[in-house]
Amino acid sequence: MFEHQIEKIRSKNVVFAIMGMGYVGLPLAVAAAEAGIRVIGYDVSQEKVNHLLNLNSYIEDIPKKRLKTLIASGSLFPTTDDSYLEEADVISICVPTPLGKMHEPDISCIKSAVETIKKHLHKGQLIILESTTYPGTTREVVMKAVEEKEFQTGKDVFVAFSPERVDPGNKQFTIENTVKIVGGATPDCTALAATFYRLFIKDVYEVSSPEVAEMSKLLENIFRAVNIALVNELMLLCDRMGISVWEVIEAAATKPFGFMKFLPGPGLGGHCIPVDPFYLSWKARQYDFWTEFIELSGRVSENIPYFVVEKAYKTLNEHGKCLKNATILILGLSYKKDVGDTRHSPALKIISILKQEGANIKVNDPYVEGREPELEGIEKVELTEEIVREADLVLLITDHGAYDYQWIAENAKLIIDTRNAFKNIAESLKGKIKLI
Repeated sequence: MFEHQIEKIRSKNVVFAIMGMGYVGLPLAVAAAEAGIRVIGYDVSQEKVNHLLNLNSYIEDIPKKRLKTLIASGSLFPTTDDSYLEEADVISICVPTPLGKMHEPDISCIKSAVETIKKHLHKGQLIILESTTYPGTTREVVMKAVEEKEFQTGKDVFVAFSPERVDPGNKQFTIENTVKIVGGATPDCTALAATFYRLFIKDVYEVSSPEVAEMSKLLENIFRAVNIALVNELMLLCDRMGISVWEVIEAAATKPFGFMKFLPGPGLGGHCIPVDPFYLSWKARQYDFWTEFIELSGRVSENIPYFVVEKAYKTLNEHGKCLKNATILILGLSYKKDVGDTRHSPALKIISILKQEGANIKVNDPYVEGREPELEGIEKVELTEEIVREADLVLLITDHGAYDYQWIAENAKLIIDTRNAFKNIAESLKGKIKLI
């Protein structure tokens, strides 16, 4: 079975089904289809599938032109009909893995995807989990389902974990040129998955097990989370001491070794960085191990939005205004520059706190439509001279490249800059612009 399947993959005579057409699944589908692989893009959302069938991309990294070519040729077939999974030689699970109310892992989407796969599982299939999760999920959920169908993993059906490494908005590192980590349940599983990914990804790195691959993804994101928390805590101290944390960071970054530059901000955002540390800390407790350092970093970062609101309160107070009933113009709703993704965006938390304090909030983001429930009752505005001048405070949360910072600074009464985006003009407008 293994030899037959690996030759089939090498010939590209395979059907690749991807479960989940979101920020991970859609770019993966496009990359594979452009390499000449027939791709089935499965999603439970009819709205997403309709968007794709109508050639409307909801992800900035995938322009309409790329979709049109692939869908018109049949290379990419979007569907909500799970019966098409029967045709698949390779199935990749790219579904969300959020946190529950108590910060416990929620892998219900993975379990649901696996149950759907079970209905169409047949010999020779390669099942790859890409969704970020805690070590052990691939064996405990995917392999268990295979064995419940009385198939032998590594003989009848092949199972692997390969963490997604999608960075929305990153033009330099894409699916095709970012190293792909693969850890299979058996050596044959690893070899089969690695051979498949090499059809459209430049470099594939094989590890000894799914658990190593699962943990490597968590390490990548926890490394960022801990270092961002560190620099955010230093930001709080520098603010109290009257020192510019931004200048401190730039000075430290002149060292050519032993230092990696991380920047402070209004809080953590995106699907991975605020979530992944809790996946590991939850799993660690099953081994009577408490990841205190990691959990501390999470608590530090969760408090930063409150600091931003406190900064707004003090800045307005210094200029004779109360936070209550003040008009605050929020610039940027997404969690990072030049994308429309608001998942766990600190802007939404900051807006929620400001609403509780009685502020009159207006928001602008050229990439976000503003349908999030947290924005209910909030006015989304175009960035006009009148809007900027009427605001008692302009609060920059996301430093989109589309913003004309010189123009904003000239028209605003007061600015709080959480991203150091006004650094080139702040000196000439001292007193008007405050950095966090």
